[in-house]
Amino acid sequence: MDELLSSLSEQIFGVWFLIGAALVFWMQAGFAMVECGFARAKNAGNIIMKNLMDFCIGTVVFILIGFGLFLGEDALGGFLGLPTLGIFTDYESFDWSNFVFNLVFCATTATIVSGAMAERTKFKSYCIYSAVISAVIYPIEAHWTWGGGWLARMGFHDFAGSNCIHMVGGISALIGAAMLGPRIGKFVRDAGGKVTKVNAFPGHNIPLGALGVFILWFGWYGFNGAAATDIGQLGTIFASTTIAPAVATVVCMIVTWIKYGKPDVSMCLNASLAGLVAITASCDSVDALGASVIGAVAGALVIFAVWLLDNKLRVDDPVGAVAVHMFNGIWGTAAVGLFSVDTVPGYAIADSAGARMTGLFYGGGFRLLGVQLAGMLATAAWTAVTITATFFIIKKTVGLRASEEEELTGLDSTEHGLASAYSGFSIMDVTGTIMQENENTDLGVRDYDAASPAVRNAAVKVDAARAAPEFDTGMHKVVIIAKLSRYDHLKKAMNDLGVTGMTVTQVMGCGIQKGAGDRYRGVEVDTTLLPKIKVEVVVSKIPVDRVIDAAKRALYTGHIGDGKIFVYNVGKVVKIRTGEEDYAALQDVE
Repeated sequence: MDELLSSLSEQIFGVWFLIGAALVFWMQAGFAMVECGFARAKNAGNIIMKNLMDFCIGTVVFILIGFGLFLGEDALGGFLGLPTLGIFTDYESFDWSNFVFNLVFCATTATIVSGAMAERTKFKSYCIYSAVISAVIYPIEAHWTWGGGWLARMGFHDFAGSNCIHMVGGISALIGAAMLGPRIGKFVRDAGGKVTKVNAFPGHNIPLGALGVFILWFGWYGFNGAAATDIGQLGTIFASTTIAPAVATVVCMIVTWIKYGKPDVSMCLNASLAGLVAITASCDSVDALGASVIGAVAGALVIFAVWLLDNKLRVDDPVGAVAVHMFNGIWGTAAVGLFSVDTVPGYAIADSAGARMTGLFYGGGFRLLGVQLAGMLATAAWTAVTITATFFIIKKTVGLRASEEEELTGLDSTEHGLASAYSGFSIMDVTGTIMQENENTDLGVRDYDAASPAVRNAAVKVDAARAAPEFDTGMHKVVIIAKLSRYDHLKKAMNDLGVTGMTVTQVMGCGIQKGAGDRYRGVEVDTTLLPKIKVEVVVSKIPVDRVIDAAKRALYTGHIGDGKIFVYNVGKVVKIRTGEEDYAALQDVE
């Protein structure tokens, strides 16, 4: 009977092992939704394509080389496994469950990097470095811990990947984002190159990002729990995988509420993921108190990391991948050496002699912590060297970054011929729309109390005869239709003239030209609606000829589609706040 029950349990957990692998694969959808929701709409299709291809490309290279380097016969003193094509030659006895399980984990590492480098990376460059991560970088360092390599022999513990997956992906993301540079307009610099302002680029669809977080949290029960071997251990893992992210999110909500005056939605979504990353290494070895502390630190750490990247390191990470995965991967790996307790079911952390090791705060001393730090530093060094070399070679050969025009127009259109991922919807993707005061700015009278009584008490009357004058009133409305990619140039030109306000609308337009002959699902699109920017300004003191000349200089490229400028006489202007009319109404900031 005992043998029967043991066999039945083994079969059940064998099936659960594959269900867990399927849950981890489902996390690809979560990563895609988070990255897409936190980025701008003009890059949504590109992001979906990247998240699809990193798994598909990763599968191909993992079959050919990655699986052997990871789980092949141990070589070079535990440094790597020997490459094998047993998947093709030993079909009958090949360990298919192990292959599929480790394949879906491998794909996760490359996906992390995508978010930090979003919105300005060449698609072909992404495909190359994604392949390198899945073929070489991840399999070798994962072999050290999970393939019987040298870290495993030391007693290094990373149950589900805080170190091997999340820290490695986070370090790769940090180095990639730093080498790539920030998105255009993220950091405002003065003439000396010093950053004077950090601009926020809000995600275009926070509900989509939230859906991604819920998908990831759900998938994380498979990510952490798939390798469990009995129900007691599985229950412990599920509990810690629930407690840590929940505590992290609550802590983040409280901290952002105090720090910013309101609880920050996107930061709390990041905090949930941070708590999940932090508990991943120790999900099988900590109790509820340990999981709570790990989550609490993760919730505060992600806020600090986002601030550090923006305000000190000047690294542009659109989705918070570095803050979530690198910082909390490091924290989670170290936390094993602090909070591991041998009273949890299925505890298995031991040194090479089989002696159990426990965390510092549970009477185990510094031994396990030392092993964890040594393993973490070795993995970080390997990752930093190999990914830096990879990005350097790509940058010097095919190039890493999209061109300025491609970035401003959007990678959906320029990389994939997709006019919009939201066909039929009105999309506004303009950022950095604040005008800056300078020596040409005339702000007029700001304070209503400083205006004359006659102005304050004036009735708002519109003379119908003057509403459509036949003569030049000296007030002009200038409407400019131009390429979206030239918006920053136009805004600066208007700002330098002393224009204090603009009305900006993103529109779609087409002319007699058919454009680039884009195709949708293989069928040529007859008329491509191209993203345009519509800018409206009303001027009186500034000569309209200067506005036209500045706009022409800013927008000219010499190619079809540079745009057009329309000039209208303005018959009447009334400022609602003060009652001022015509010329006086245009001398203030609205």
